[in-house]
Amino acid sequence: MSASRCEVAWDSPWFDPLAEIGSALAPIFSREASFVAVLNALGRAPVRFVPQSDLPEGVAYEQHIFDTGQVPTRDNLHDFFNGLCWHRFPAAKRRLNQLQAAQIAQVGVGQVRGAVRDALTLFDENAALLQAPDALWDALTQRDWPKLFIELRPLWSQARLVLVGHALLEKLVTPYKSITAHVYAVPVPLALSHELAQWDTWLASRLEASELAGKPFTPLPVLGVPGWWAPNEDPAFYDDSSVFRPPRPAATP
Repeated sequence: MSASRCEVAWDSPWFDPLAEIGSALAPIFSREASFVAVLNALGRAPVRFVPQSDLPEGVAYEQHIFDTGQVPTRDNLHDFFNGLCWHRFPAAKRRLNQLQAAQIAQVGVGQVRGAVRDALTLFDENAALLQAPDALWDALTQRDWPKLFIELRPLWSQARLVLVGHALLEKLVTPYKSITAHVYAVPVPLALSHELAQWDTWLASRLEASELAGKPFTPLPVLGVPGWWAPNEDPAFYDDSSVFRPPRPAATP
């Protein structure tokens, strides 16, 4: 999909972190022909975007970014949203890249990426951050969907879910019920304001290989969030066990 044909409903609640950037894109799209050009014209990221063909053969994508400060980018929505996340969450994206490069230096590049690199990629592609009262966190980690979304529904007015994974954001260009985020299982401190620059700094300061190796995530079907999608106003929306899956049974000793 070319930049000129990119149609995104930036006013959708899941795109809230990117809404300001989205509003600045129209005049850039009118004069630029590629996603690479559009992303560079935004001028907010600590990296430069280059065509995918600039990635040398045999060099790992993450290593190239670390070594050159250049992000190889294809002319598609997936890489476009990756670029937008570099603009919105520059410190966290830089930290993820540093951790990837450190793992490559430590264990090299092989057919198996390893637990840390897998977790880093999962975070980069599909993570979300949640700032919420403890009761919502408890229900989420227990996957108690009726409690989380029905019984405690009024508490969502005190919560904020921010999507940071670029593949997750790409999927929501055309939303469907089963889209599920991997929520970082560390609550965003309630003391942080809604200013996302603070969230970015906080996240970058937290990310460590040792923690990520344990895959500290919990699933959340994002279109179940109150106020995010009209169909979830009906409590029956949450009866779909193929989306709102029960907790896995505890392992037998």
